[in-house]
Order: sequence, then structure tokens, then C-alpha cells
Amino acid sequence: MGGELSGNGEAQILPDSARKQGGWTAFPFIAGTLMGSSIALSGWANNLIVYMIEKFHVRSIDATQTFNIAAASTSLLPVIGAILADSLLGCYSVIWMSSLVSILGILVIALTAMLDPLRPQPCQIGSSICQTPSKVQFSVLYSGIALACIGVAGTRFTIAAMGANQFDNSKDQRIFFNWFAVTLYTSMVLGATVIVYVEENISWALGYSLCVAVNVIGLAILLLGRRYYRNVKPQGSPFTRLAQVVIATILKRKVPLSSRAEDYYHQKDGPTENRASMPTKTFRFLNHAALETEGDTKVDGSIAKSWRLCSVQQVEDLKSLLRIFPLLSSSILLCITLPVVSSLTILQALTVDRHLGPNLKVPAGSMIVFILTSTAINLTLIDRFLFPLWQKITRRSPMPLQRIGLGHLFNMTGMAVASLVESKRLKLAQIHHLSDQPGSTVPMFVLWLVPQLVLVGLGEAFHYPGQVTLYYQEFPKPLRSTATAMISVVVGIAYYFSTAVIDLVRRVTTWLPDNINKGRLGNVYLMFAMMQMFNFFYFLFCAKCYKYQSVEEGSKINNESSNAEI
Repeated sequence: MGGELSGNGEAQILPDSARKQGGWTAFPFIAGTLMGSSIALSGWANNLIVYMIEKFHVRSIDATQTFNIAAASTSLLPVIGAILADSLLGCYSVIWMSSLVSILGILVIALTAMLDPLRPQPCQIGSSICQTPSKVQFSVLYSGIALACIGVAGTRFTIAAMGANQFDNSKDQRIFFNWFAVTLYTSMVLGATVIVYVEENISWALGYSLCVAVNVIGLAILLLGRRYYRNVKPQGSPFTRLAQVVIATILKRKVPLSSRAEDYYHQKDGPTENRASMPTKTFRFLNHAALETEGDTKVDGSIAKSWRLCSVQQVEDLKSLLRIFPLLSSSILLCITLPVVSSLTILQALTVDRHLGPNLKVPAGSMIVFILTSTAINLTLIDRFLFPLWQKITRRSPMPLQRIGLGHLFNMTGMAVASLVESKRLKLAQIHHLSDQPGSTVPMFVLWLVPQLVLVGLGEAFHYPGQVTLYYQEFPKPLRSTATAMISVVVGIAYYFSTAVIDLVRRVTTWLPDNINKGRLGNVYLMFAMMQMFNFFYFLFCAKCYKYQSVEEGSKINNESSNAEI
């Protein structure tokens, strides 16, 4: 392997070190760390709505909004951890420090369940009037949620970048991302079933304590595997390099562009294959930044003023980000399905019959397990059966954008099915005159809510790995950690957007009262389905215009060993 990690411009690595570290030897430790963090997150987050309603007497829609904001934070903040990993601390340091913050946050949430003064008194039996939490009680709860969100944000997708950094070729990286997704969703299933069941049926304090324990175990596994990790050193902020292109372009905007490659500045060090001989014609105005003029370079050929002259490679790195931005924007409404369906389905589940027998009742907070299970199972089926069949028929490997497109279709269908199921639930509530009886149970079995969740999970199985692979392979090499966090950023924006839309719907319509038996939740689902339909056409346009930079479109089967896929 030369001195540099192939597929990652994040660091320089000594050949002797590279031979001894990295590869699949490091995977069990990375997977164990991911499992500990994900089980803990799933355990406290998926039941947060129920906890706030039952123990803090928060109104149902307000609890849902709080959950969406917390989920958005755990998705949006990873980009900060990724930037720190790329530019300053490295992946390993960011992960262990974030794990400590996560443990502290979950511990604070656990204390609200353990100590009576940290939560309001229970509602009086037979009374609908409940004590409102004090400012101190709310402050402690929200502080714990904030710390837990910050901790999770610094671990989950930085682990993805750290794992991909252990491998030299895109094939192993693609296999790793598939296993990463399977591990992530399987862990979330465990948290949403075992821990959520303990919280609702045994003790909230015990459930949150288990979250702390598994997070500690995950941190211990990370530390135990330190000797096996490929050590990647950060090389400073890549965003500074991108900003230099913008400033240099502005400063040289009046300098005529040249058609000769020798008039542009090329990096004097680094692998030859990373040097662009001539700037591309797309976003041609940015080529001014690489145009050499008098006084831009020193006698030895190095740059004299970094904010006035950039290399051709720097210019091309910024262009690659600009090219992929439309696809990123189209993913926001694609990812909005998960926050909308997962949170509102909990409110539906609280109103229907959740008994699976005389002694077993499905926790409302565990409904998301159907999405997670569907995703985990379909990920395996897709890579074991569907994609090999695709390759035999087309003689080509499926491309990331094709996976994402299928995800659009299934997510949109899941939202439409959710609207139909809600119409049936609401009709039953009206037939049995339950609209004016808050807390009453609609005679509808909880498994009616499963099809919408399974479809959303199927959509996740297609678009989630597709997006992670696309961003990792198409982003500039110095931004690999940031690339793996981009799907998380998109999900975070989707959560915030869904929160804003739902709040707007509450203000201008009567569709979302506290008692959903008096509302029109089906209209909300249908509205989001229509938004996604128009967004799908926008995605198709963006995908048609996009040209892969790093992914070789239509790679032949004989260049891949399909049986190495999961």
C-alpha cells in the first residue's frame, strides 16, 4: 500500500503500521462500540414520548414535537463531530469523548426516573388534572436529553467513517457499510424491544440504567480494540481549503481564463493520480482560483498566498460538493417519512388494542421496532438475493442512485398506506362514539399499524446504504468523515422540517388535536405523501443530470465477487 490510505485523503500512514492494523480484524470492536451506543439510544429515545406523557404529564403532540427535536439533534449534530474528526482530533478521540458525554446524559435522564423530586407527582386516580412539572424538573430532564443527543451525535457516524478507514478498496468499504447498517438496525431493535419493555412493565429507572450500562460496555469495547485500529491523523480543516477557493475566485474574477493546463497551479506533492491536469468546464467561474498570476508562487514553486491561489484539485473538490448538493436537497423529504411515521404511529398505538394475549401488551414506544426489523431483514435479502439477480439480468451492479430511487417509492407508498389505516381507525372511533372519551381504546388491533412501518423499513433498506455509499465515494477525499455524516445531517433537517410542518398544521387546521380521535391524522399522512410524490420527480431530474465522479457507473460483475456481499 503506498504511504497513503487509498480512498481516504484524511491522513498519511506508515506502511509498517498499515500492514499490522485495520482490515476486518478491527471490525468486531467497531461493531461492538456501535451496538452499545445504538442500543442505549434506542432504549431511551424510542420511549421518550411515552415517558414524557406518563411521568411528566406533557401533552401528546408536545411530547411528539420534543421527540422530533431530540431526534433531529442526534442526526444533525454528527456533522460537527465529523468536522472535528477530519480536521483536529481524529475519529477515535471523537468517539470515546462523545461516548462519555452520552453516558452522562443518559445517567441524568435515569436520575429523573429514580428520584421523586426530579419529576412531578403522579396524577390522582380518577382525576384528569395532573401537576405541571416545575422549571427545575424540566431543566434537569432537558439537560439530560441534550447531553445524550450530543454524545450520540459524536459517535454513530464517526464510527462509520472510522470503520471505512480500515479498508483500502471500495468493495470492502461497501461491504462494511452494509454490515454497519445491519448492526445499527439490529441494535436499535434490541433497544426498542428489550429495554422499552423493561421501562414500561418493570421500571423506568431500571430501563434507563440498562441504557447506561450498555453504553459503558460499548465504550470499553472501543478502548480494548485500540491496538487494532488503523491510526489516521487529521490534516487540518478541509473546509479552510474550500473557503480559499471561494475567496481566490472572487479576488481573480476579472482575470481571463486560460485554455492551457500549464497556466493553472497543480499541487507539487501528493500522489500523481490526485492531481487534475486541467480544470473541468462545469462551474467554470471557479477555475479563476487555480489560475497562476505574477507573485502567486514562490521561487520553489509553492503557493505564496493561499487565499489568492489554489490548486486545481482544491477547485475540483469544491465542484464535487456543488454537483451533489441537488441530490442532497432531494433527500430531505425522502427522509421525512421516518420521523413522521415513527412518532405519529406511537400516538395511534396509544389509542388501539395492544394486547397480544392476557398477559402481554405491546409497548407503544416499541412500534418503531417494525421499521427497524423490516430494514435489517430487507437489507440482507436485498444484498443476498435481489442484487445478485439484478446483476445476472443486467450484467451491471446496481448504482447508489438506483437504490435511493427505490427508497423514494417505498417511503411514499408507506405514507399513503398510513393514511388509509388511520382513516379506518378514525372511522371505528366514530362508530363507537369514542371521540369525546380521551384515553379510550378503539376496537382495532395494533397489528393494523404494521404494514405502514414495514414499507417504511423497506424504503430505509434501499435508500440508507445507497446514500451513505454515494456520499462517501463522491465527496472529496479530505471530507470522508463528513461524508458519512451527511445522511445524518439530511435526517436531522428532515426531523426539524417535519416538526415545523406539524406545528404549522396544528396552527392552521384542526387535524392534530391532543385527542387524535377528534382530528384528521390521515390528512396529515396524505399531505406528506403528496409532498414526497413531487419530491420524487425532482429527484429523478437531479439523478438524470448527475454524473458519478468516483463510482464507476455500470461496473461489470466480473470485477466484483458478489458472494462477498452480505
